[in-house]
Amino acid sequence: MRNGQLKPAYNAVIGVDAEYIVGAMVSQERSDGKTLIPFLNRYCQGYSRITTDAGYESEENYSYLEENGQLAFIKPSNYEQSKTKKYKSDIGRRENMPYDSEADVYYCHVGHRVANHEKRTKSTAGYPIVTTVYECESCEGCPHKAKCIKPGGKQPVEERTKRLNVSKTFLRQRAEAHLRITSDEGILLRMNRSIQVEGAFGVMKEDMDFRQFLLRGQVKVETELLILSMAYNVNKLHNKIQSGRCGMYLHIPKAA
Repeated sequence: MRNGQLKPAYNAVIGVDAEYIVGAMVSQERSDGKTLIPFLNRYCQGYSRITTDAGYESEENYSYLEENGQLAFIKPSNYEQSKTKKYKSDIGRRENMPYDSEADVYYCHVGHRVANHEKRTKSTAGYPIVTTVYECESCEGCPHKAKCIKPGGKQPVEERTKRLNVSKTFLRQRAEAHLRITSDEGILLRMNRSIQVEGAFGVMKEDMDFRQFLLRGQVKVETELLILSMAYNVNKLHNKIQSGRCGMYLHIPKAA
């Protein structure tokens, strides 16, 4: 609430197919990313393509979809930012540092080697993550420290060395997802995700005037959301019958 206090709430998640809500769930997870796998396990085992916004991007989610033979059309969280001039000129970003694939080392702005070692961790859900930690051999006296090393942490920038934490699996998955979402199919699916999913939430909030849950407890709140979703689907079916759009799966953009 921007004043140090919390408001009682749930994270509501819906899945939409052909403009109909095919799954609805409430979660106590604050992060969207941690709700994707439980939601897919309940509702979306039969779908070959999963389209989400950037809030659902994580190595764990990418790996889950790969293991289940589902294509991820997930917008990378840095997609919009990476197109800016500021992003492309930031010397501290890994993407802007020269990389030697044979030696598996990066080079900083002044040409120092940023060598590596591996670190193994697990996510809160138990997913194993292998991170390659790249650390500069020497940053002493470097005039570019203020631009290369981001502030933060207990040590002042002057006493720190350049360090990168890189998951090679995640970089591969993100690159593949980027190619998919920028393809003709990916552009069409992302456009329809915005229209159909955000549109469903918009209709429930604005047209149906549903601004807050009336019950308490996760089971009761989820039941409310499911009833609301069924009402939405009845209205959607009526609208599609009246407008002659039955059988239409995706919105196709009109040519200029």
